[in-house]
Amino acid sequence: MSVGLLLITHKNIASSLLETARQMLDTCPLATRALEVPLDYPVADILSQAKEHIGTLDTGNGVLILTDIYGSTPANIGKQLCEDFNCTLVAGINLPMLVRILNYPQLNMTSMALKAVSGGHDGILLCECQDETK
Repeated sequence: MSVGLLLITHKNIASSLLETARQMLDTCPLATRALEVPLDYPVADILSQAKEHIGTLDTGNGVLILTDIYGSTPANIGKQLCEDFNCTLVAGINLPMLVRILNYPQLNMTSMALKAVSGGHDGILLCECQDETK
């Protein structure tokens, strides 16, 4: 058994990130689901779908929930799920974070959440900057 992974984001983000990570790694070692929240969709309906996903993904080791923006509707849905289920929420999903998680499928939920945060931070680099004094 391993931790399940639920991505809850605004429209078109979760599925794109998950598909890209799968193509890069040529596999997906965790049970995953992508749930995207249209701006005009009833929150109760999304929450109901999210609960169904949690029921499928949690095989005993919990579910790591990744959302895009802290304080947004997807993150608020994730927070509510954490109150009702064995879940951990990490906001600010990016591709380096997701790839890092998928490279460590054996981790427990707490370690995986920490790996997600480090992957997200480590994946953000200032690569080149214009010198404004020139």
